[in-house]
Amino acid sequence: MSGSCQKNNMKKRILFLILVVAVLLAFFWLFNYRVVSNKIVGKVSVVTTLFPYYDLARTIGGDKADVSLLLPPGVEPHSFEPKPSDIFKINSADIFVYTGDFMEPWAKDILVGINNKKLSVVKAGDVVNLLNGSDEGLGSGTDPHIWLDLSNSENIVDAIASAFVKKDPQNSDLYIQNAHELKNELKDLDNGFKIGLSNCQTKTLIYGGHYAFGYLIKRYGLSYFAAQGLAPDSEPTAQDIARLISELKKDNIKYVFYEELSSPKIAETISEETGAKLLLLNAAHNISKDDMNKGVTFIDIMKENLINLRTGLQCQ
Repeated sequence: MSGSCQKNNMKKRILFLILVVAVLLAFFWLFNYRVVSNKIVGKVSVVTTLFPYYDLARTIGGDKADVSLLLPPGVEPHSFEPKPSDIFKINSADIFVYTGDFMEPWAKDILVGINNKKLSVVKAGDVVNLLNGSDEGLGSGTDPHIWLDLSNSENIVDAIASAFVKKDPQNSDLYIQNAHELKNELKDLDNGFKIGLSNCQTKTLIYGGHYAFGYLIKRYGLSYFAAQGLAPDSEPTAQDIARLISELKKDNIKYVFYEELSSPKIAETISEETGAKLLLLNAAHNISKDDMNKGVTFIDIMKENLINLRTGLQCQ
């Protein structure tokens, strides 16, 4: 009797495993069918790692592109690790856009392991002049926040547009025109920063976050003191905060900046000690779900940054 029960139980387990495998296969087939369907109707499938690349790619691709962002809205990007579904999405894409090993260390292994030999990879760090931590007095490491120099963003636009043209040459005129208009917007904004930050009471900004604005600072001739280094998970010491407070008082600076998607605790501490007011300075890695639903763009974020910088630096 017990032998018969064991056989029945074994059969049930096998049937259950078969059912689980069938459900998983159906899920992956449906997911893959969605991707293939997009290609049938003329969509170029693009996967991006950070919001600036996502926004630039969707502007260039227009209605001919299906652009997705791996980062869920509101998630801080430096600690992001891709899920199996993200890897599948990259493997199914036509174009993959990322910064480089210094920003997305997980990408290298994924790209080696995928079997999509037709995937076009845009490595944005390869088309710009990179800043090293040693250049900025921060020790070793590469500064990954390349998009904050708007001339770098223009180069990234060219690289993404070239990938679109390669994948979908019949719509090349559209991609080239969209890229041209986007670069003109970036050029105008770059000039806006140059003019808007040319006559300020101070050239020094105090930032209660990680060192994200090296490219912007260098581009517009500013000085910059941040509570943390390039790594956002580094903890500032009491001496680090005291140094920021000292710099703020020495130059009679009226504002302290805080970063997006992170606790403003450090900036609030400095504000409480000095009476300085708080202002957001957004490195644009990612945006909130609310901003995503509103259709906020990278250029919108940078325009807001310019307004806040002009206020914080007391510009004429």
